Amino acid sequence: MYDWLESHNRRAPREALLLRMLKLSEEVGEVSEAVIGAMGQNPRKGASHTWDDVRAELCDVIVTAMVALRTLTPDAEAVLAAHLRRVADRSEIPVPEGDRPERAAPGGDRSKTGLPEGG
Repeated sequence: MYDWLESHNRRAPREALLLRMLKLSEEVGEVSEAVIGAMGQNPRKGASHTWDDVRAELCDVIVTAMVALRTLTPDAEAVLAAHLRRVADRSEIPVPEGDRPERAAPGGDRSKTGLPEGG
């Protein structure tokens, strides 16, 4: 997905990053809209969505977040795996030894992104 978006990107790297972060907010709003619709909370629209719609919108949030993370670092999978490990450690969730990800540097290696430090 990232590679496809990059092949169609006509924006400067910092602008593309900003727009991908904003896209995440848009997707979260679509989850909210779907939940409201699934619960029939809008009297004008009634039950305009299903819980399948909510699940699909949540998946869009995950995909969009991973694209944004990949825009920050080429090591997005390792950064996510390390973060999940820290969350599991904090939560005292047992993780089988074979499923333990390698630790990634916090924030990943930004030197490979072409983005200036701090931006």
